[in-house]
Amino acid sequence: MTEPLKLVLASASPRRLALLEQIGVTPDALLPASVDETPERNERPRTLALRLAEAKTRAGARLAAQDPALANALVLGADTVVAVGRRILPKPENLEEAADCLRLLSGRAHRVQTAICVTTRKGALRSRLVETRVRFRRLSESEIAAYLESGEWRGKAGGYAIQGLAGAFVAKLSGSYGAVVGLPLCETANLLTGEGYPLHRGWTATA
Repeated sequence: MTEPLKLVLASASPRRLALLEQIGVTPDALLPASVDETPERNERPRTLALRLAEAKTRAGARLAAQDPALANALVLGADTVVAVGRRILPKPENLEEAADCLRLLSGRAHRVQTAICVTTRKGALRSRLVETRVRFRRLSESEIAAYLESGEWRGKAGGYAIQGLAGAFVAKLSGSYGAVVGLPLCETANLLTGEGYPLHRGWTATA
């Protein structure tokens, strides 16, 4: 009997794991890899997202290759970049950086570039990029202060989590909500099924 195709998620993000589980996918292993996320000089947001997603996927594949049980598994990686124009916003490391992000986003539109990448069974990479436009309503200083106090901004691209309290800031979204959270579900499903992953295997049990 042919062994079922396995999947490795090259991420430690609980949000990406929850999104995969939403479409009935439970990875066989989580193998996050440490990758330098510093943008290169004059690097465009979309180029950065693709480069990092592919780097994370390659790193995850190297880790999976060390485990005989995962040697032939598909590896999925992703990266999300928030930008205003060509200005790439950081994942804030302190309150000041987070406040700067929120003030910049207040009352204006920005773009979220989310790239996903999966290894093929022949060892190559397949990638997709999803762009989503998000517009924040104007934020008061008291709202910004309250959000900063929540701590939800920590580790989030652009200093906010749309699936959390910051959902109250979003006046308009055009594109993929899942991509802003961290994983575009339609494109992820297409990549996985294109490589033969049995995406629908567990759907009848969840009906």
